[in-house]
Amino acid sequence: MYKTDVRGKLIDGDKSLSQISTDILLPIYGKTPKWWYAAMTISLIMLAWGAKSIYTTLTVGIGSWGVNNTVAWGWAIVNFVWWIGIGHAGTAFSIFLLILRQKWRSSINRAAEAMTVAAVFCAALFPLMHMGRSWLFFFVFPYPNTRGPLWVNFNSPLFWDFVAVSTYLLISASFWFYGMVPDFATIRDTTKSKIKKSVYGFFSFGWTGSSKEWLRYEGLAFVLGGIAAVLVVSVHSIVATDFAAGIEPGWHSTIFPPFFVVGAIFSGFAMVLTLVVLMRKLYNMEDFITDNHVDAVCRVLVFISLIMGTAYITEIFMAWYSGSEFEFYTFFKNRLTGEYAFEFWSMFIYNALLPQLFWSRKIRRNIWLVFAISIFINIGMWYERYIIVVTSLSKDFLPSSWAEYHPSMVEIGFYVGTLGMFAAAVLLFFRYIPQIAIHEVKMISKYNSQQSDHLKPGHHDYE
Repeated sequence: MYKTDVRGKLIDGDKSLSQISTDILLPIYGKTPKWWYAAMTISLIMLAWGAKSIYTTLTVGIGSWGVNNTVAWGWAIVNFVWWIGIGHAGTAFSIFLLILRQKWRSSINRAAEAMTVAAVFCAALFPLMHMGRSWLFFFVFPYPNTRGPLWVNFNSPLFWDFVAVSTYLLISASFWFYGMVPDFATIRDTTKSKIKKSVYGFFSFGWTGSSKEWLRYEGLAFVLGGIAAVLVVSVHSIVATDFAAGIEPGWHSTIFPPFFVVGAIFSGFAMVLTLVVLMRKLYNMEDFITDNHVDAVCRVLVFISLIMGTAYITEIFMAWYSGSEFEFYTFFKNRLTGEYAFEFWSMFIYNALLPQLFWSRKIRRNIWLVFAISIFINIGMWYERYIIVVTSLSKDFLPSSWAEYHPSMVEIGFYVGTLGMFAAAVLLFFRYIPQIAIHEVKMISKYNSQQSDHLKPGHHDYE
């Protein structure tokens, strides 16, 4: 039950249904702001650097990276896991809150789903390039072929990665596009541009808004939501198995699958918070993305941060309690202290301690503090993946094989290129797609007006 007299309205301004459509579609119908062109230019420059780094990787080889015989996994796998984690938020945010019938999700879910699709595309580039001979990527497809008995290794966690990530991308993209069909029809019916009318009309698939269509729409949304909910858990559990199946110190832990899933949702929710703050300020969406929405996401981050802190402490305790000198060295001599102490404590402070500031209502209502903390959380989650990969590989069982790892400019450029690709995709989303689900917000607006106009003492209105 969501009681507006207790938790506040989900939409401010007492807008009519036509005003909701006009305000949300204003970025599409209005003139493109100058800051959009500046941001897109910077994003394309970053993307160009990434494209150059990919070209170097393809022509020179993995030797252009900073990896070595000891640290065979460098920034490529670190960034792959980081991007997959960010991609989890959109589906987790939309699906779990949809199934739980949380109405406050409606103003944020569209941006979260768009972020998911862009992040998964960025993530897929890293294992593709890490293959070495990327032009033979089709060898991972289990299809009838002329290569004789040469088939994929169905026992390999890397093959599970391919299956999980490709399935996750398909379901996430389908769920995101499916939710936009009614809004595309709204643009088709209201725009005066013949080009927009034909383009958005094509993507609306002849939507008329009949009762039968709405019934099927709602039913299929829950079906896709149920499928995607399973994928949210399975995809990052499989990514965690890539590590947990190894014997490196600090990896072979049964806590990894739930630890990775929770961490992915944590970093993803932080990125969602970053996006919605930008949407509020850049497009004046304060009436739709209210302080109550930001407050709700901050409360979720506090809860998940406690889980992350518990997982960190559990890992440290087990390394001490196990009596294994290898585990003890990895955690106490190579993480808490030693060469990677800065990265470890940055991770711990940003992920386990800093989000605890959200216990304060004043901080949850300070939009710029919320924005800054969300950025720090994503930096901390990147450090977490770096700590897991590099500290365990750089100093394993044999001191004679220890080697330091430092990323090359090619690896750095590759990562910066994916950031540019992600930013460009988000900017295109801001410009050409309704940032907020119009039809869902209209239902919330009606619900709010009913609660504010008709709610009386002793009366309870359930969702």
